[in-house]
Amino acid sequence: MGSHELGVRWADALDGVVAPTLNRTQIEALLAGLSEQLLAALRGAAEVSVARIAASSLVAANYRDSAAVSRSVSMICRDMVDAVCPDRAEPEYERVRQRAIEVAGEFAAGFTATLRSTALAEQESTLVAALAAVREAQAQRQLSEARFAAVFAGASIGIGTIDADTGRVLDVNAAFAEMLGVPQERIPGRTVLEVLGADNIGPAYDRFRLLLLGQVDRFRIETRTTRPDGSHTDIDLSMSVVRDADGRVRFLIGVAVDITERKALADRLWHDAHHDNLTGLANRVLFFDRLAHATGPLGLCYLDLDRFKAINDAHGHTVGDRVLRTVAERLRTAAAPDGLAARIGGDEFIVLIENCTGRDQLAAVTDRLLTAVAQPVVVAGQLVSIGASVGTTLVDQRPQDVDALMHTVDSAMYRDKAARPREAPGTADHRR
Repeated sequence: MGSHELGVRWADALDGVVAPTLNRTQIEALLAGLSEQLLAALRGAAEVSVARIAASSLVAANYRDSAAVSRSVSMICRDMVDAVCPDRAEPEYERVRQRAIEVAGEFAAGFTATLRSTALAEQESTLVAALAAVREAQAQRQLSEARFAAVFAGASIGIGTIDADTGRVLDVNAAFAEMLGVPQERIPGRTVLEVLGADNIGPAYDRFRLLLLGQVDRFRIETRTTRPDGSHTDIDLSMSVVRDADGRVRFLIGVAVDITERKALADRLWHDAHHDNLTGLANRVLFFDRLAHATGPLGLCYLDLDRFKAINDAHGHTVGDRVLRTVAERLRTAAAPDGLAARIGGDEFIVLIENCTGRDQLAAVTDRLLTAVAQPVVVAGQLVSIGASVGTTLVDQRPQDVDALMHTVDSAMYRDKAARPREAPGTADHRR
């Protein structure tokens, strides 16, 4: 029996032990070569140590199961012995058999040693790769933390972190501390309630509580904070939960934007859009909005200035504007606290009284308005009497048809103007 046939038998014996890295033809060629070396060792033509090399070759080919050892030892002690000494009656048979046992022992020892060293090498390689990955992760984390620290410290928006278990502030940046008007170093370690104060935390308390309980992951709110010095800061606050890879809550993070100037600008724009730019009274937009949403009963006083055109023609629009501003301020004072005074165009003004108690209140407000307008105004160093015509109306409920209501009070005013001399201000009353 030659080495090639032994290689085929050996391959058959190892079939199914593992998934080797070689195909069948390559395995047979490998095992035939190893058989040649082992046969030489059995004949005494080579040292038994060649068995260790054979074992290492099998391990390298991915034969790492213990079954590979037992089946290979069987091949050495039976098939290879028969190949060297087919006749067991020959005097050499016992010597070959004894030599086979030594070769088999070397093979087993070599297989075990090679398998151990291979495993250790793989473990070392895995450990090195793992350590490299850890170092890389640490480096990336350090870089990420450094970037976050830079953003945290230098951001113009406020950033703060809060312990989800205790509700205590872990850290805040300078921008957040400045918004709150509290020194930055005094904030960490304190509860949110202690930092903001009971008055300030009120609007956001319920949402913040839900965040701590884990019932919501984020919220956003606009709130006004009173600083220790008494000044106010309007803040757009967003709070979010930060979780780890397993979904556990790590901490809460808050981002705050100071919107004080933006809100002030919005308030100014709203005021400008709803107030007369000459007199500062409510304009038509604000008046009709209030009228549409007013709570009845409602009283209306519609005033048209007497002799204003003559003043405008005689002294010019600059003086006329000054007269309108004076009259408007008087009407604002006279209407308070019961009514809203508005300029609806030219020299026409109107006062809205919500929750009007009745005709007596309407008459009292009307008298105050006429008395205020009747006071002389200084024009070009001279006292000039203005006066006004007025129409009033009283409705029990919020009007469904605003245009019809305005027509009613407008008509009442013009009837008053037509019914009396221009020099003497008077009133007309129309109840609806």
